[in-house]
Amino acid sequence: MSICHWPETERPREKLLSRGASALSDAELLAIFLRTGVAGKSAVDLARELLGRFGSLRALLAAEQADFCQAPGLGQAKFAQLQAVLEMARRYLGEKLERGRALTSPADTRDYLRMLLRDRPHEAFCCLYLDTRHRVLCFEELFRGTVDGAAVYPREVVKNSLRHNAAAVILVHNHPSGVAEPSRADEALTRRLRDALGLVDISVLDHLVVGDAEITSFAERGLL
Repeated sequence: MSICHWPETERPREKLLSRGASALSDAELLAIFLRTGVAGKSAVDLARELLGRFGSLRALLAAEQADFCQAPGLGQAKFAQLQAVLEMARRYLGEKLERGRALTSPADTRDYLRMLLRDRPHEAFCCLYLDTRHRVLCFEELFRGTVDGAAVYPREVVKNSLRHNAAAVILVHNHPSGVAEPSRADEALTRRLRDALGLVDISVLDHLVVGDAEITSFAERGLL
């Protein structure tokens, strides 16, 4: 049966408008994005099939272009639409960390970093540069590595911190394994960077490790 023949309270779009997006299932949200189904399947049926094919909504959103476009009901146009939606979400979260804004919400910071780094297949080391009032100056990816590590050079971190005239930094890197537990190497690197930046009066406020479902804070662990 076509969705237009469903009771109004069960139609994804009407349900979203009356109850909010959080009331919808992954399949219902995806159905709104798809807009239409295929022969013999409603948009919701197709959405359920796609979620089963990819394993989860997150896996579908992170799929490579070739894999995405091979799935029934999808294609180049839908892939382009999806990338535009994801980029808008990243920019929306990024605006909360825009230049000149003070970091008053740890949750906003973590949401942005999680979306930016969580699904990367390689390790990336980044810095969030702050002024004396902890207002954002710049967010920058400094080093990119492999699935299990990235070479980080303290001299480059210091040089770029000075270039941005930072008074403080938050160090960030992801673990492609999905486990946000800091390694001994992470702890040793943090101490080296803290000491190197301290020589030029730049404070390390935190080092965040982005995993699959969580972000670990060195400051909260008492590791700084």
